[in-house]
Amino acid sequence: MKRIFLALALLASLQVASAQQQVKSVSAAQKAAEKAIAASQDAKKSAKLPTWITLGKAYIDAYNAPTGNGWIGASRADLALLLADDKPLSVENVEVGGQQMLKETYATRDYYYNGADILQLIVITKPIYEDALEKGAEAFAKAYELDVKGKKTKDITEGLRTIEGKLVDEAYNAYTFGNLEKASYYFEKASEVSMQEPYAVIDTSAIYNTGLTAWMLGQNDRAKKFLEKSIAVGYAGEDGDAYAKLADIADKEGNQEQRQAYLEEAFMKYPQSQSILVGLINFYLTSGGNTDRLFELIEAAKANEPENASLYYVEGNIYLQLEDVENALKAYRQCAEINPEYEFGFIGEGQYWYNRAVDLQDAAAAEMDYKKYDKIMAEFEQALKNCVEPFEKAYDVTKDDNIKVAVCEYLKNACYRFSYDDPVYKEKYEKYDAIVKAARQ
Repeated sequence: MKRIFLALALLASLQVASAQQQVKSVSAAQKAAEKAIAASQDAKKSAKLPTWITLGKAYIDAYNAPTGNGWIGASRADLALLLADDKPLSVENVEVGGQQMLKETYATRDYYYNGADILQLIVITKPIYEDALEKGAEAFAKAYELDVKGKKTKDITEGLRTIEGKLVDEAYNAYTFGNLEKASYYFEKASEVSMQEPYAVIDTSAIYNTGLTAWMLGQNDRAKKFLEKSIAVGYAGEDGDAYAKLADIADKEGNQEQRQAYLEEAFMKYPQSQSILVGLINFYLTSGGNTDRLFELIEAAKANEPENASLYYVEGNIYLQLEDVENALKAYRQCAEINPEYEFGFIGEGQYWYNRAVDLQDAAAAEMDYKKYDKIMAEFEQALKNCVEPFEKAYDVTKDDNIKVAVCEYLKNACYRFSYDDPVYKEKYEKYDAIVKAARQ
C-alpha cells in the first residue's frame, strides 16, 4: 500500500517547515519501534505507563520516517541543499490529476513538484508498518488505562491529536486519488481516534465525510448512520448537504414520507441551499404532491426573517424551476427592495436573461425558415440586452471580487455581440474584458 500526502496548505516559512519535518531515519525509526514493541510484550514492562507512551510515539515516528526530510510547500532548490547526499534515484515528468508534475523517486518515497518546482505531493512507497497509525492509537489507549493519576494526559492527548490529523490526511489523499473505500475507512478511524480519552473531541468533518463517502459507495445503512450522527453533533455539511443525502437514501428505500421530512427540515434551516431546494422541487413534482407547499415553507421562512433578501432570491429560483418566469423575475427584483446591497437578486435576473438568450441562439441555429429565424434572433438580441442592466447592478453592489469577475464574464460576452455597431456597448465590452483579463493574470 502506498501512503500519499497531499498539500492541503503551504507552510509559512522554510524555518518552520524544516523544524516540523525533521524525522528519524528509516532504520532508526524501525529499531526504536521494534524495541518499543518488545517492551510492550514483556510481562513487567507492559504494566508500566511509559512503555505504552513510548510505543505510541514510536509508531508515529515509524509512520513519518519514510517521508524523508522533505515537506509539502518546500522548493526543489531548498530540498536539494537540505537533503545533500540523499539524492533521487530517478527523475521524470508525469501527469497527476491532469496536472503536469516532476516526479523524483527515492528509496522509500516519491516527491512530486508542480510547475513552480514546489513540492506538492509525497508518496510513501515503502512504509515500515502498514497500520502504524492504528497501532499507535491502540498504544495510547493502553497508556490512558494505566494513567490513573492523569500525569501523562498531555502526552497522550498530543499523541492522539497527531494520529487523528494523519488519519484525516490519509483520508483526503485517498479521496483525491479516487479510492473512496480507503478514504471512508480513514475518515471513520479519524472520528474514532478523536473521541478517545483523554483527547475526546468531536471531529464533525470526519463524521460527516465518513457518511458522505459511504453514500458515494452506495453503503446506505452506514451512510445514514454517520450522516444522522453528523447532524446530531451540529454539522450538516455545506448548506445542509447531509439532509440532501439522507433524503436521497430515503428515496432509494422507497420511504417518501421520510424523504419529505428530511428535505423540509433542511429547507427551514438552510433555505439558500440549492441541493435542498432542487430536492424539494423534485420531490413535489415527482410525488404528485402540491407544489404550493414550497411556498408555504418560503413564507414561513420569511415570517422568521422578514428582512432576509436571500429568501426572495430562493423564491425566484423556485418559480424559475416551475417555469413561472413572471413571478421569478418579480421575486428577484424584490430582493433589492429588501436590501439594495444584496447582489444575488440582480444576478438571478441577469442569469435568467442570459440563459434565455443562449436558448434562443440555439433555436435560431436550428431554424430553417428565414422569417422565423429573424424573429428568434430579434428575441435573442433583446434577451441579451436585458441581462446587462441587472448584471451591472450586481457588479456595482457586490463586495466580493470573485463575484465581480464572474459577473464581468457574463457582461463581456453579452456586450461583445453589439460592440461593433454601438459605441456604448463597445466601451462596456472593453471595460469588462479588461477586468476579466486582469483577474486571470
